[in-house]
Amino acid sequence: MGFRIPDTPEELFKQGGRHMDALNRWLPSIIIVVLIGFFSLTSFYSIDQGEVGVIRRFGKYDKTTQPGLHWKLPFSIDKLDKVKIERVFKEEFGFRTIGSDGNTKYSPKSYDEEALMLTGDLNVLDVSWIVHFKIKDPVELLFNVRNPRETVRDISEAAMRQVIGDYSVNEAITMRKNEINQAVKIMLQKVLDNYQSGIQIDKIELQEVLPPSVVKASFNEVNEAEQEREKVINQSWEAYNKVIPQARGQAEKTIREAEGYALARVAKAQGDAAKFLDTWNAYKDAKEVTKRRLYLETLEEIVPKAGKIYIVEPEANNILPLLNLNQGGEAQ
Repeated sequence: MGFRIPDTPEELFKQGGRHMDALNRWLPSIIIVVLIGFFSLTSFYSIDQGEVGVIRRFGKYDKTTQPGLHWKLPFSIDKLDKVKIERVFKEEFGFRTIGSDGNTKYSPKSYDEEALMLTGDLNVLDVSWIVHFKIKDPVELLFNVRNPRETVRDISEAAMRQVIGDYSVNEAITMRKNEINQAVKIMLQKVLDNYQSGIQIDKIELQEVLPPSVVKASFNEVNEAEQEREKVINQSWEAYNKVIPQARGQAEKTIREAEGYALARVAKAQGDAAKFLDTWNAYKDAKEVTKRRLYLETLEEIVPKAGKIYIVEPEANNILPLLNLNQGGEAQ
């Protein structure tokens, strides 16, 4: 039977009364179903892996729930905040990554207001870095920090400026990046802990430490000059290390030869002195014998050095060779 438009007002009122009676009969059931649905939607919740749920009852901390299905009081009596405790967040300074489709894309916008810093020797550097952090205490994070990302950014920038101010421009650019990373991390974590922020700094990464673009060309020239100076110094030290040890070795050799010669001369002089004393003592005891022995020993030393030896007789008419020492020393 289809719907029919009433012909008279009396019939219209009668039909409306029947619908109201039906509605009154079903209204309690409808209200109960709606309440049950609303209760279910506002009471049951699930927590994913890698996060926890923080329940606040009338704004006060009540409990922390782990991954899984849970129940809380409905009608906003209990309020739920889901916090990702295993995710590593990052904040970029001096640049922004805007996407990646195989090649990382960066924003062309300038971020000099956060990147330009003054070094300890009053030079200006363009510094870019990344802060990686995690949530270690969700309750502290929710109740003590209004805007965690802005808090991390503000403290990170202040810490980096303070640390960069402790180094010279050359140290910051070429030598001390690991030191700077560690110093900023320690300082940043200390401040966050004092704030009871519930944030744990994972690591600090210096990306680029460069002179500002307006002075980059001049700075590169200075840097090249410094490198050339270092090159010349290294070459000089290399030559020094070659020549000086050689000269020291030669000097040491000369000293040792002189010492050896001196010892030999002293020993010879001492031997000659001892020999003279022995000869003198023997001469005192037997003068003639000693004189003859010295005479014969002298001849033994001189004769082998002579050429041909001749003995001349006063009455002889010719000179006859007696010995030819240059021919083996045989008598003739």
